[in-house]
Amino acid sequence: MGMMRWTAPSRDKPRSVTILGSTGSVGQSTADLIDRDPESYSVEALVAGNSVEALADQARRLHARLAVVANPQRYRALKDALAGTSIEAAAGPEAVVEAASRPADWVMAAVVGFAGLESTLVAARRGAMVALANKEALVCAGRLLIEAVEQSGGVLLPVDSEHNAIFQVLEPSQHHAIDRLVLTGSGGPFRDWSLEEMATATPEQALAHPNWDMGAKISIDSATMMNKGLELIEAHLLFRLPPEQIEIVVHRQSVIHSMVAYRDGSVLAQLGTPDMRIPISHTLGWPARIDSPAARLDFTNLSPLTFERPDSSRFPPLRLAREALVLGGFAPIVMNAANEVAVAAFLARRIGFLDIARIVEDVLTATAVLAGPVESLQQVQAADAEARRRAEEAIKGHSVTN
Repeated sequence: MGMMRWTAPSRDKPRSVTILGSTGSVGQSTADLIDRDPESYSVEALVAGNSVEALADQARRLHARLAVVANPQRYRALKDALAGTSIEAAAGPEAVVEAASRPADWVMAAVVGFAGLESTLVAARRGAMVALANKEALVCAGRLLIEAVEQSGGVLLPVDSEHNAIFQVLEPSQHHAIDRLVLTGSGGPFRDWSLEEMATATPEQALAHPNWDMGAKISIDSATMMNKGLELIEAHLLFRLPPEQIEIVVHRQSVIHSMVAYRDGSVLAQLGTPDMRIPISHTLGWPARIDSPAARLDFTNLSPLTFERPDSSRFPPLRLAREALVLGGFAPIVMNAANEVAVAAFLARRIGFLDIARIVEDVLTATAVLAGPVESLQQVQAADAEARRRAEEAIKGHSVTN
């Protein structure tokens, strides 16, 4: 795949874009960037889960051709909110997949969780530039997704700040010379808490991330450090390095977003303020760089940068993710599904904070993990459904009794 067919967005040749998950945190940041240079983009479709008012507002502002709400019961409300415009309205899971199949050059895949998988695959199969902000798609169907991109001649542009950092500093011609990848993480809100303190943590405390402003699911994953576990699996798939060459370090300031260490002793790092508009604008303008409104780093005012080893006894998901990666096959799907169910249960105050990792471990251990390659979306969906059912049973056993 040559970079020849990708041209930077410009007013002469606007880039057509679709945003899957447009009303979430990443989707809003993407819309904000497009809003700042509207003549360089034409918006094909915007897709949201439930938030009809926010979706209709975005669709009007960005002059989208199509607005889709995943919840079919919200169709009437969306239709009414778009009355008097020429914007097409649609609803339901099929409409989401149809939106992804429309001919946009660039697709932001930012639907949270396993729910974002099918539409991401559809965009990849038709050769789009897929800006990937959905961790779970890669963790659950990484091989399928990467093969789809290779076969269609598309490209996968990682949006997660860590993988985007590596993507920016990894020289493809020097892949053989990589010593290791270093994924940095802030350590989340509980990095200094004891296990006793973490046992009584509330959803509010877990959602209070020290550096980043993110949606609820990823904020809880940051507090358990499952997000680093998922990122480890993603990095292994995206950059084709064995897990032992991928290291995780706690870097509290979130200034260095990740690093690539080479065999000659050089380490290349990508730095920036903790603002998702930086990695998003990198993918939105790729292969060129575009303006972003993010605050610039002021080196003379930076607090000292610190690095420490993460503690997997307090943050078991780091160990669980490595185990799932070694087990291979369907293990990452099982781990991800159990985690999604457990996070939802914690947010609903049905289980305690430390129960999240316990449930994931229970389900991962109890499920006779099918080895062998993941061949189809149907297999992925079946393994996901089974793991969710088991997680739900495990939660009933762990439930908080008042």
